[in-house]
Amino acid sequence: MSQQGAALQNFNNELVKCVEDLCSKRDDLHKQILQEEDEKHKIENEIRTLSDRLAKINENLAKKMGVRNELDKTIAETETAYMKILETSQTLLNSVKGTITQSQTNE
Repeated sequence: MSQQGAALQNFNNELVKCVEDLCSKRDDLHKQILQEEDEKHKIENEIRTLSDRLAKINENLAKKMGVRNELDKTIAETETAYMKILETSQTLLNSVKGTITQSQTNE
């Protein structure tokens, strides 16, 4: 019977060792889970921050593009008006030259 008692004690010791190993592995895994959850939260915060920055940049870009489009329109209108002024000036100059030439021939 002492052999059976010794075998039972060996089985018990092995079982306790296996349970301790499992507990150790579980603790290590738990630490890894906590680290990865912490990293996940940090990344989520970074994503939120970057998303906010992106939204602000997009808003600023939209405003600046609107202003640029208005400036393009104003420039185009100004250039068109300037060309009309040049044409009118040329017409006026030709008219004045014609009048001068005509008055000189009438003398």
